[in-house]
Amino acid sequence: MIDIEAALRFRRIGTITIFAVYFLILVGGIVRASGAGMGCPDWPTCFGKLIPPTDVSQLPPDYKTIYAERGYQNTDFNPVKTWTEYLNRLTGASIGILILLTAWSSRIYLKSDKTVFYLCLAVVFIVGFQAWLGSVVVASNLKPLMITLHMLLALFIVALLIYVIARSQREFFQSLDTQSLPRVFKGVLIAALVMTLIQVAMGTQVREAVDLIANEHAYIDRQYWRDDLPIIFYVHRSFSSIILFTNLWLAWKLYRSSAQNRLLHTLGIALTAMVVIAILAGVSLDRLGFPAAAQPIHLLMANFIFGTQFFIYICLIYSKQNS
Repeated sequence: MIDIEAALRFRRIGTITIFAVYFLILVGGIVRASGAGMGCPDWPTCFGKLIPPTDVSQLPPDYKTIYAERGYQNTDFNPVKTWTEYLNRLTGASIGILILLTAWSSRIYLKSDKTVFYLCLAVVFIVGFQAWLGSVVVASNLKPLMITLHMLLALFIVALLIYVIARSQREFFQSLDTQSLPRVFKGVLIAALVMTLIQVAMGTQVREAVDLIANEHAYIDRQYWRDDLPIIFYVHRSFSSIILFTNLWLAWKLYRSSAQNRLLHTLGIALTAMVVIAILAGVSLDRLGFPAAAQPIHLLMANFIFGTQFFIYICLIYSKQNS
C-alpha cells in the first residue's frame, strides 16, 4: 500500500519539475533571441568566475585576446547578456536538483510500479547528459545544430516526466469517460502529435537560419532578417494552418463531448489558446520584424502544445474506454 502523503509529494515535485523545465525552455529562448548565448564564453564558470562580473573593469584588460586564443569569438562583455546566460545556467542547475528530488520521491513505487521509479532514474541520467550537451553547445561556439539537439532533448525530458506523473495516478484517469468522443479522435490526436513534431523540426531549421542571419546583422536591423530566410520558413508558415485546424477540431470535440470531464474540457480550451498564441507569435515574427519577445513565446508555446497533446493522449490510454 502506497503512502498517500508520499504519493502526493511525488506528484507535486514532479509537476513543479515539469513546469521548471518549461521555464528553462523559455529562458533558453530568451538567451537565443537576444544573442546572449556567449554572454558566458566558458563553462561551468563565467569569465572564469563562479559569479559573473557586473562590469568590464572586473575582467583582465586582455580578456578578449585570452578567449580568442581559446577559440571563442565576439566576447565583448555585455552585463545584460552575461547575466541572462547566467540565469539560464542557474535555472538548469535548479532543475537538476528537482529531477533528483523527483527520482528520490519515486522510490515509493518500487513495489507497486517499478516502471515509474526506473523511468525517473532514467530522467536523472538524461538530464546529466543534457548538462554535458549544454557545455558542448558553449564549446562549439553556439553551433545551431547543437542548440537544436539541446532543445529537442528538453522536449523529450518533459514527455517522460509527464508520462511518469500520469502513470503514477492511473486510477484517477480511469474515472474519465471518453466514450462520447468520436472513434477517429485518437487517430487524429496521434496525427496531430506527429504534425507538431514535424512543425517543431522545421521550426528548428528556421531558427538555425535566423541565428546565422542574426549574427550577420549583429542582432540589429531585425526588419531585414525575413528577406534572407530559406524556403523552409514559408513551408513552416503554411503548415501552421493545418496545425491550427487539426487542433481546433480536437479541442472542439473535447469541449463538446467531454463537458462532464472537467480535465479534458480544460485541456481542450488550453490547447486552443496555446495554438492561437503560437500562431500569433509566429505572425508577429513574420510581419513585425522579428520582435525579440515573440521568439521565446513562439518556442515555449510549441513545447506546450506537444506536452498538452501528449497528456491528452495519456488520458485516453488510461481512461474508462480503454481500462
